[in-house]
Amino acid sequence: MQQTSSQSASGSGSPEPRLFKVVLAFAAVYLIWGSTYLAILWAIETMPPLGMASVRFLIAGSLLFVWALSRGAPRPTGRQWRDAAVAGTLLLAGGNGAVVLAEQWVPSGLTALLVASVPLWLVILDTLFGSKVRPTLRTSAGLVIGFVGVGVLAGSPGVGAGGRQELVGVVVVLFGALAWASGSLYTRHARNPPPPRVLVGMQMLCGGVVLGCMSLAMGEPADFDIAGVSGRSIAALVYLIVAGALIGYVAYIWLLTVTTPARVGTYAYVNPLVAMLLGWGLADEPLTFRSILAAIIILGSVVVITLEPGGPRGVVRPVGLPVEVD
Repeated sequence: MQQTSSQSASGSGSPEPRLFKVVLAFAAVYLIWGSTYLAILWAIETMPPLGMASVRFLIAGSLLFVWALSRGAPRPTGRQWRDAAVAGTLLLAGGNGAVVLAEQWVPSGLTALLVASVPLWLVILDTLFGSKVRPTLRTSAGLVIGFVGVGVLAGSPGVGAGGRQELVGVVVVLFGALAWASGSLYTRHARNPPPPRVLVGMQMLCGGVVLGCMSLAMGEPADFDIAGVSGRSIAALVYLIVAGALIGYVAYIWLLTVTTPARVGTYAYVNPLVAMLLGWGLADEPLTFRSILAAIIILGSVVVITLEPGGPRGVVRPVGLPVEVD
């Protein structure tokens, strides 16, 4: 990604407005994305998980795609649609689908913490199937520390210690993190990807379709009572579409043009902290010494990996964005 001082300074009449905009954008990425886990919890209280996720991404993807084309973005090719379908299936149907399913049994804050294992999976997959560059001693240590933290978390109240369903939820989230990392790596190595704003809209549309098919396959529509949908669930879905998918995405893309990927990538270990605090404060989710210790261990390992000298291999874009940003 090309980022020069002239790009960062272009269009800024004074440093004060630019700094203010940067702070607002970081606040959006940190707080909004961190709060989406609680919003998912409230949305699936009275909505089928996979069906809710499908509606979310179909609406958000349509808005993003139309917005991008209206701003002069080129129409995607058939190959680009194919790549978007593969990545959208892995990222959204696999990654986000696992989250919405698991939050039926696992607290939202601890789900977010398990999702923070994505950089660990990214390094492993990149070593095996991507660049095939062996991880450094520091990165290897970060991997070991991270999975130790996952082990600590697996026995925390509200997760593994809560029974079979919650343990299944932990496995589902870890599978989703692996799928998310796979989709990110696939997108990173895709040839001639469309501009990011088009790519994300395409991935959301494709992922939304797959999530809808999964919802049908699991029989969710048959058990869905639309009259029983609460106002809180509807508000949460609107929040996920507008704030989580649109405002957060625009803020993220803008930040990539004015600061470094390593700084923007700090969302990977800030979001879980925000999610845990919101879940504890607004949803009475457990926040025990063991879960706090697991958070310190897992997020510490992510910091070790993402701040590796010579390039943050563990920095993860939210929906598998390519390195280049237009």
